[in-house]
Amino acid sequence: MISSPYKRAIQTVQGIANTYKLLIQTEEDLRERLLSTEPVSNFNDAMQNVWEDWSFAYEGGESNDIAQRRAVICMQNILKQYEGKNIVIGTHGNIMVLLMNYFNSKYDFEFWKTLHMPDVYKLNFDKNRFISAERIEKTGHRLNIL
Repeated sequence: MISSPYKRAIQTVQGIANTYKLLIQTEEDLRERLLSTEPVSNFNDAMQNVWEDWSFAYEGGESNDIAQRRAVICMQNILKQYEGKNIVIGTHGNIMVLLMNYFNSKYDFEFWKTLHMPDVYKLNFDKNRFISAERIEKTGHRLNIL
């Protein structure tokens, strides 16, 4: 079980960790993208701006290009280290969609706007090759991770 070091990501996976008596390993590169070091006047407009121009970054923030590269490298390392294993990863909505977008462009700003917070997605890979993504409903789903 691997998580962003941010408290909200850890809290999202804590129940699974407790149920299966797993330790949560933190990974700095799973942190949410830094939009700006200064407050933005309208969060949704700011998000739309960075999704429209992938090289654009607000003061002190990460562009989509930079944030996506960070997430993809991190995921490739995780997939290599845990090849053939089931992994639970706790991260954040924007960085998750940027990662998913790397593998399939249908995961874009419009998709990001549909996320619930928190939300759970099952991503399937064959080695480093992305196969599919599926939203996991909060009720009636048993996680088989061991």
